[in-house]
Amino acid sequence: MANISTVSNAQSLLVDSSVIDSRLAETSKEHLFLGSAEDIEDGVPQIETRVLLVGNAENNEELHKALQGIKIMEVPVVRIKGAEPGSKSGEKLIKTIINMDIKVPFRKVDNVQDFGDGENTEFETVFVLEDFHCPEFTYLYKNDNRIIGPPIVLQCAMREEPLPFSSRPLYCTNMLNLVLCFTGFRKKDEVVKLVNLVHHMGGTIRRDFSSKVTHLISYSTHGEKFRLAVCMGIPILKADWIYKAWEKRNEVNFCAADERFRTDFKVPPFQDCILSFLGFSEEDKKNMEEMTEMQGGKYLEVGDERCTHLVVEENNIKELPFQVPKKLYVVKQEWFWGSIQMDARAGESMYFYEKQESPTLKKSVSLLSLNTPNSNRKKRRLRDTLAQLTKETEISPFPPRKRPSAEHSLSMGSLLDISNTPESAKAGGADTPRSSARPSKSSVSITQKQSARWQVAKELFQTESNYVDILTTVLQLFKDPLEKEGQLGGPILAPEEIKTIFGSIPDIFDVHTRIKNELQELLMSWSENKSIGEIFLKYSKDLIKAYPPFVNFFEMSKETIVKCEKQKPRFHAFLKINQAKPECGRQTLAELLIRPVQRLPSIGLLLNDIKKHTADDNPDKVTLEKANESLKEVMTHINEDKRKTESQKQIFDAVYEVDGCPANLLSSHRTLVHRVETVALGDKPCDRGENVTLFLFNDCLEIARKRHKVITTFRSPHGHTRPPASLKHITLMPLSQIRKVLNIKETEDCHNAFALVVRPPTEQDNLLFSFQLATEDTVKEDWLRMLCRHVANTICKADAEDLLQSADSDTLQVNTKDMDSTLSRASRAIKKTSKKVTRAFSFTKTPKRVIQRAFMMSSTPDSKSPTSFSEHSLGGRIASTSSLAAFQSPSLVSLPSLFERRYSTFSRSTTHLI
Repeated sequence: MANISTVSNAQSLLVDSSVIDSRLAETSKEHLFLGSAEDIEDGVPQIETRVLLVGNAENNEELHKALQGIKIMEVPVVRIKGAEPGSKSGEKLIKTIINMDIKVPFRKVDNVQDFGDGENTEFETVFVLEDFHCPEFTYLYKNDNRIIGPPIVLQCAMREEPLPFSSRPLYCTNMLNLVLCFTGFRKKDEVVKLVNLVHHMGGTIRRDFSSKVTHLISYSTHGEKFRLAVCMGIPILKADWIYKAWEKRNEVNFCAADERFRTDFKVPPFQDCILSFLGFSEEDKKNMEEMTEMQGGKYLEVGDERCTHLVVEENNIKELPFQVPKKLYVVKQEWFWGSIQMDARAGESMYFYEKQESPTLKKSVSLLSLNTPNSNRKKRRLRDTLAQLTKETEISPFPPRKRPSAEHSLSMGSLLDISNTPESAKAGGADTPRSSARPSKSSVSITQKQSARWQVAKELFQTESNYVDILTTVLQLFKDPLEKEGQLGGPILAPEEIKTIFGSIPDIFDVHTRIKNELQELLMSWSENKSIGEIFLKYSKDLIKAYPPFVNFFEMSKETIVKCEKQKPRFHAFLKINQAKPECGRQTLAELLIRPVQRLPSIGLLLNDIKKHTADDNPDKVTLEKANESLKEVMTHINEDKRKTESQKQIFDAVYEVDGCPANLLSSHRTLVHRVETVALGDKPCDRGENVTLFLFNDCLEIARKRHKVITTFRSPHGHTRPPASLKHITLMPLSQIRKVLNIKETEDCHNAFALVVRPPTEQDNLLFSFQLATEDTVKEDWLRMLCRHVANTICKADAEDLLQSADSDTLQVNTKDMDSTLSRASRAIKKTSKKVTRAFSFTKTPKRVIQRAFMMSSTPDSKSPTSFSEHSLGGRIASTSSLAAFQSPSLVSLPSLFERRYSTFSRSTTHLI
């Protein structure tokens, strides 16, 4: 009696449509596999099963042993069933698979024609062949016999499964459950050969592309099937993949779908493409040309008629230099990198380059003529200009300031009260208080003049908010897409590489999100007794847990990024695409990841600044001190060996070079970035014409001027162990106080000039610090970009370019005219002399009129200094200065009236200083 079971009870190796002979007639496809054991048991024909070995298979001992262990084979059965009453359709064919015992393990045959006529219904015969290209195979195949290869037998014996039924010759299962579709092939013979090999390995072929297709075999990167496969993320492979899989047909456990195997046979993104590149730097162009060849493409120079694609750097190219041929794709660079990231040629339609329209000119600040004699009006216009330049773009909980004439004013409390609207005010009628309709003087003054403590607390919140935004960018733009399942082209990085790069960034993001939210709540309901330090004390343990693992392994994180970018083109393309997005602010992933390394020291500086502006009787002063200690505790957990000793040495050299340099400039987290020699152009932070040295550190800017010759009368009698300081400290300014960096446009009267718009916490208005680069070896644009980058890092702002702005010299009332003339040098000498005299006599109780008289006598060109005064009072000091002032150069002789006007101005300014 045959062992009968349905396919639902005994799983076949082949679970696709090929398990049933497609050559069997059927009238209704929906009845496939609907038969049950009960339906067919009574009508099972008397069939004898047999396994026959043909050719070299007769001598395969391993095969003989495997067949002795196999007791069952699958047999197809078809039964005709009558139509149901009332049905319009006639008889139906019920097809199913049953398992039948194999009574004789195998037989050897010399002549297949004696057994393989295909018409003997008494036997269900399975032929085992090692060669699917021999004459015996051809004869058996033409007569519709069941043919399998030795790997099928070995696999069934190993898994204790029945010999499977297949309507086609089945040599192995290397492509079991794979559904393939072909595109781009023009030779029919080649396609037929490939299709047969796929069937021999258990695969299925689909003529039309659908969601069931698992792999597309493509000869080119054109066509609708190729586009659909790219969109659906289906692997696109060369025909060599099939040939190579067939070579491995005797490996029982081999699978052609294995990612490591099929990677070598992917159709490269730029196959059949000839690219040219327009608008890129030489370095970028060379890199992209190398990537083109790596990805299967070719490249030629722009304008070559053989090119299929022109890749354009859209930010640099406003108009194409030639008429575009119809067959040429003109695409943005995002198409290039996107194709590499997806590991397939992206559709051009989404990336077509379009000619950019002329940008709409932004409405500038309206300024009247600055030639008016009213200096107060000039100052007011300049102040308005600076306010416009520093208009804050950060996310802030504070409402925009309304004009006093506005009908309704918004207080911070109104942000939390949705009923406080103009409509609700009108609805209130007479019952509405006057204060809600028009702000009082007191409320306006409070809004306009917040305390210094509030200003720094606001700055702390803004930098914290910016920092959280950057962490969000790192996670959402980089980490999450890399970890996403089902990526087009497969995973870009391995999980361990992602973990090495991003480390504990999610933990850092979580704790700082909570800190930001609490700071926002504190500022929305601000009062001077609110505790800022308590917030950081609350999360100190979370900071200790989150930061050291990331900071200690930051160097490893950077090295992993560099290594993966070099070794994995898809990761390189992924970075190129995402780093170009506005959220990154033109920064690389490595530059964004350095922010957590810099954040804690920045918070410490701001907490110190808040403490400085906190009253002694405020309980938060003690809490702020404790909060700072908790931050120091976090930083002690960070590996001290990662400090850069050379950078620290540079800071020590700067401290020794600047007389009066604050001691807190020395800090383990601080590094010297650049040093620039300039000349002051305004009256802040020092007088016009002073030689000023700017020391740019990663979080602050030290401003020092060239020290005037030291007066020997007050020189210390002790010996010096090092040369005297050549610079004098002016101010140490945190970079967070710089609101804008202004690149002053070049004119005849203004060359190599720039300015900083600064807002210290103690000032209500913006200050303008203007300078001229003193040396030509410093490129102004490079210096300003470097400065903006570090300002952005300090305030945790992604896009440093927003801080840099062009400005007209006339608008800012800045010029470099006559900075190097003899008159200018003489005027500066007089001004320096007046300051020296003031400082020298400040140690005594000498009346101011005596000092003023001495200055007037020494600075008058035509007068002679009294001998007794110069000898006894200043020991010859005034005499040397007056000789400098009285030096008769041609320019001084030709401009006496102008010099007299300058002299009177200098006298008044000196009197004010004294």
